[in-house]
Order: sequence, then C-alpha cells, then structure tokens
Amino acid sequence: MKTFCIIVAGGKGLRMGSNIPKQFLLLNGKPILIRTLEAFLKYDPSMEIIMALPADHISYWNRLYKEYDFNSPVKVVEGGETRYHSVKNAIQTIQGDGIVAVHDGVRPLITSEFINRCFKDAEEYKTAIPFIPVSESMREIEGENNQHADRSKFVLIQTPQVFEVKLLKKAFTQIYRVTFTDEASLVENMGTRVHLTAGIPENIKITNQIDLLFAKAILAVK
Repeated sequence: MKTFCIIVAGGKGLRMGSNIPKQFLLLNGKPILIRTLEAFLKYDPSMEIIMALPADHISYWNRLYKEYDFNSPVKVVEGGETRYHSVKNAIQTIQGDGIVAVHDGVRPLITSEFINRCFKDAEEYKTAIPFIPVSESMREIEGENNQHADRSKFVLIQTPQVFEVKLLKKAFTQIYRVTFTDEASLVENMGTRVHLTAGIPENIKITNQIDLLFAKAILAVK
C-alpha cells in the first residue's frame, strides 16, 4: 500500500529564544527538520512526503535543502493559520489511496520500527495514534479549586498520527473548530473510533532548550 507523510513545520522558535525557527535549529550539526525527514525516508525511501511550511520560511528551507545536499524529493505547501489549515492544504495534494502519517517536524528521534508499527496498525484499524502513559501525578484545576486526577485514565499523545488517506480527507471536509487540535480529534468528531498504539519515550517534541539538550543526550547513547 502506498505511503504518504505530511510534515507540519510551522514553529517560530519563540520558546527557544532563537531568531531561527525551531525546526531549522541544528541538532548535532544537522537541522532538526532534515533529521525528521531522513527518519521517514529511512523507513521507506519511496514514501511521498509533503511538508507544510509558513510562506516566509519556504525560501530558507530551499537554501537548507541545497546546503545539506538533501536529494530526496519533498513537496512543499504553504501552511495555514492553524495546524488544521496546514494539514488540510497538504492532504489536498495527495492523489490516490494509501496510508498517510501526519508528523511534527520537531520530533526527529523516531525509529523505523516505530514508524512501521504505526503504519501496520493503521492498515488494520484505519487509524493509529501513538501514546505514552502519564508517569507523574496529576491534578485537575477548576477555577480556584483543584483536585487529584487519576492518571491511569489519561495518556500523552505523540505523532505520527496515521490514517487511511480517504478517511483523513473526509475528516478535513468538516468546518474548522478550535477543539480540532490534532487529526485524531477530527476523525473522532465524525464518530470514528481511533486506535491507540504504543509510542516511544524518545519521541520528544523539541520546543525549548531543555528539549534540545534531551535530544542531544538521546542521540549520544544511540
């Protein structure tokens, strides 16, 4: 079955305290975004990749593409106001059936084994949403009050979120709502049950300097 991947790369680097968008920052000498792309192409060199970038980041990406001799074809589309709009712009370029992953551009530490599990589960269940358990105590806040929350009832969601192409395209025919924070929420809103699949702890989202340090430490022991 044909595989596709939509990379969402709309970060501005504000929490990094950097003038360079976080997806373009170097991680052990290579831009985070290129590491993310390479992880998917290592799993499947024939995978069709569509990357959603803010309009004012596209020229910067084109320079990096050449500077780091990244020879694999990547289709670039202009991102939108929100994640929803960016992914919608990207999925409209996909022709034909298959399985599509939607992944954060700043999660570069994924493995081929993990990607394969997500795609295989999506083939079987039509959806695959990776998660990891909550390992710390939680409290629920309501106004001025707070109370203990049972962490066994919650999980943390990662990407790639993987779907049948036709299912995700149908989900994006829905009018945007602020509650659509990820693709799983769109699919679920149609009444489709999403399938959870095991994530991996090292699949961190790099959004600040501490995350970047963690990522360097993980690469050091790989």
